Amino acid sequence: MNSSEDREEPKPLQIKEEQEEVSPVAESQCDADTSKKPFKCNVCGKAFKKNSYVKEHQKIHSGEKPYSCQTCEKSFTRRAHLLGHMRTHTGEKPYSCETCGKGFTQSSHLLSHMRLHTGEKPYACEICGKGFIQRGHLLVHVRTHTDEKPHTCEECGKSFRFSGTLSVHMRTHTGEKPYSCKACGKSFRQKKIFLLDHLDTHTFEEIECFYCHYTECTMRLEGHSCSVLCFRKSHFL
Repeated sequence: MNSSEDREEPKPLQIKEEQEEVSPVAESQCDADTSKKPFKCNVCGKAFKKNSYVKEHQKIHSGEKPYSCQTCEKSFTRRAHLLGHMRTHTGEKPYSCETCGKGFTQSSHLLSHMRLHTGEKPYACEICGKGFIQRGHLLVHVRTHTDEKPHTCEECGKSFRFSGTLSVHMRTHTGEKPYSCKACGKSFRQKKIFLLDHLDTHTFEEIECFYCHYTECTMRLEGHSCSVLCFRKSHFL
């Protein structure tokens, strides 16, 4: 039997993408030569290599979502997005990481995950140079420089940089408190700020994380993120 030193190193980023899951936008950005992208969107001017990519892209402007899930009726602009969504209902995860074995519903999600192992950050901020694993993370980061706040509350008009922050803010209007203390049942709008601080009012037996030996009370350890073996993904004991 070969030792661990003799095993061939995995090549996580060499994955064959499903053709249907390749984004037209991503295709257009891969080729810097604009002469090879003769088809342009008449709304925003973005150029593409194929006319079919333009048609798919224009659904972003029109809001058209012709592909609907028959289970939950959620709609999508592209068929590939619908197929990936359907796996959230079936539980199918056909794409597995060769390094840690984690499964994913879409190959693009696997590619992003593999960068946690390789450390690759291909998307860099032109202002401060900070690198990111996903392009979406870069776009969100850029707003810290531009102060853009594209997410607006329909109730009070307050704007936010991130959709997640808006979702939390909306609970001030709806009264929703989705995070409950398992000890006393008290509910809170936010987990990190309110629930975790509230846990300090209770006394629990301290236990140790068997991954990184971090010690914390039982309730808090459920949300502990270990950076040693699970790449900052929460594990539950």
